[in-house]
Amino acid sequence: MLRILAILLLLAAPAQAQQMTLDRMETILLALDPDMERAGGAFRFTVEDVPVLIVTDARADRMRAMVPIRLIDGLSEAELLRMLQANFDSALDARYAVAEGRLWAVYLHPLGALSGPQLIDGIGQTVNAALTYGTLYSSGALQFGRGDSRDEQRKLLDRLQERGRDL
Repeated sequence: MLRILAILLLLAAPAQAQQMTLDRMETILLALDPDMERAGGAFRFTVEDVPVLIVTDARADRMRAMVPIRLIDGLSEAELLRMLQANFDSALDARYAVAEGRLWAVYLHPLGALSGPQLIDGIGQTVNAALTYGTLYSSGALQFGRGDSRDEQRKLLDRLQERGRDL
């Protein structure tokens, strides 16, 4: 309950844009996970049992929230294609990415222009993209039209309907 209240207080801040600082980010992340750990411009915490890492570069005015999904060994061309399709229409602000032999869900944003609600939303989208990897490939937000994800998701629903047709 206390975490929910802290988040609501952060979101109810005055409408004028506040420059995101590492200390402000730390306050927001502590509201999401009181066990959050900070090391300089890096933050490690958990959302819905999913480990999240945020790295920042204040000089370059960038931040990146990342969730490890799996090693890339054995990743098929079909999975890569599906992730690229999702990056176009259903992952929205989160993205699937490959680095250092690992598949990640990531959210990138200029640090200074990042608002508290954008940070929280970006983290949520990144966690959702990781959790739906292999199924819906979705950030949980709206879908951008004219992509392939709607048809791919429809195939799953059709397969399930087919299995249950005679029940």
